Amino acid sequence: MNILVPLAEGFEEIEAITIIDMLRRAGHNVTTASLKNKIVTGAHSIQITAEKILTEIRFEEFGAFILPGGMPGSTNLRDHDRVMSFIQRIYAAGGIIGAVCAAPIAIGRSGILDGKKFTCFPGDEKEMTHSRFTNEDITIDGKIVTGRSAGVTALFTLKIIELIDGREKAESLQKRMFIKGEF
Repeated sequence: MNILVPLAEGFEEIEAITIIDMLRRAGHNVTTASLKNKIVTGAHSIQITAEKILTEIRFEEFGAFILPGGMPGSTNLRDHDRVMSFIQRIYAAGGIIGAVCAAPIAIGRSGILDGKKFTCFPGDEKEMTHSRFTNEDITIDGKIVTGRSAGVTALFTLKIIELIDGREKAESLQKRMFIKGEF
């Protein structure tokens, strides 16, 4: 599957790299896209070079849009109109939308989370008043997958792999990477 991972200034580095790495290990084509400049600085001053800029990409090319959290990365994603459009259009086309840590605030603003269950970094749930906060590490509602924090990013990504490829493939990757815990 073609999967898009947006990188906004202030993204959480461990979340972005874990998501990108694990999805590629599972055999997916992952494209990173920045909001403005190809060089993006994370929340802990680590710079990553994105492969594309979001304006260079068409949403039709992707079956999943997975958002790493971090601050102010998550608010930068939430406040970006093209990110909102990608979330809405990929979801409407039957694609998977994922967000971890604070990034569910972006899918909350898009409207696709209304009436759905979700989890996020504690305290950020206050922005999503039309959704049901679960307080779980990982929550899945249809094709929307949310994760609580950087500490559950590997399990969050395994849940996305399970949704795309099935439980057996996700468990195989979990075993090969010695990841502990339930997804």
